[in-house]
Amino acid sequence: MLLSISIIIAYIFDRLIGDPKALPHPVVLIGNCISKLEELIRKSGFKNLKMAGLLFPLLIVGGTYLVVSLLLELSKLVHPFLFLFIQIILISSTIATKGLADAGLGIYHLLIKKDLEQARYSLSMIVGRDTENLGEVEITRGTVETVAENIVDAIISPLFFALIGGAPLAMAYRATNTLDSMIGYKNEKYKDLGWASARLDDILNFIPARITGLLLIVASLLLRLDAKKALTIIIRDAKLHPSPNSGIPESAVAGALQIQLGGTNYYKGIPSHRAVMGDSHRPLQADDILKTVKMMKTSVNVFIGMILLGVLVGVLV
Repeated sequence: MLLSISIIIAYIFDRLIGDPKALPHPVVLIGNCISKLEELIRKSGFKNLKMAGLLFPLLIVGGTYLVVSLLLELSKLVHPFLFLFIQIILISSTIATKGLADAGLGIYHLLIKKDLEQARYSLSMIVGRDTENLGEVEITRGTVETVAENIVDAIISPLFFALIGGAPLAMAYRATNTLDSMIGYKNEKYKDLGWASARLDDILNFIPARITGLLLIVASLLLRLDAKKALTIIIRDAKLHPSPNSGIPESAVAGALQIQLGGTNYYKGIPSHRAVMGDSHRPLQADDILKTVKMMKTSVNVFIGMILLGVLVGVLV
């Protein structure tokens, strides 16, 4: 029960404050460790990069779990309140509700002002695709897809693992997700070195992604969007996405908003076609970003409400 209360407080802290700029973010430290390990492996002349790829989950994810567990155990020896405080701060650092919403809404407001140049730049900060020549529709698509996909990675998954194992497991998940974002690519450079990290990320997100799909359907009902279409498009199109998990939130949003996502993106000038999800009832417009952010917030609020309900039941029982 105490863990559930800590998670709720951590979520509220993230919604109101986000990541305090004055404090070093644990993910930055994890990222530095990943870069250093990659450098050591490449300099060592490892012949079998697939085997070397196993070192990342073992050392980065396992090391993160052990360090956070040790930190919490030491804080418990000092004072129980210190333990609770550190646990709340660490869990809060694994989720990014405010950061994700602010990023999406920032681009929305730039599109409303017709500042396409700045909107392209802001989008480039949160996506890997080329943004220099995108028009309003493609900027909107990139923003909607990124917000939808990150409902899983940046919010529901860390909350899910925090419920199971507190800050240590939530931070271990964040380490996995950071690994995937840094080395989990199928290109020539990382297809061998990053395979284990990418696979672990897929495994860990499998259940949270499907929970997120259900939450987005509930959010669609609450926001009076097309919940039936959200379910239909999840069933029909989610499997078309190259990721076994990201297609679920993206297809749910596409269905609920009656829009089409996916298509051709460019990466360093090279086209990459992704299967489309949803039906093209109308062109995308800036308001779709606003609606996606509302779906994100509502779905997470439903999840937190379920945790709170569990706490109340525990108190009454």
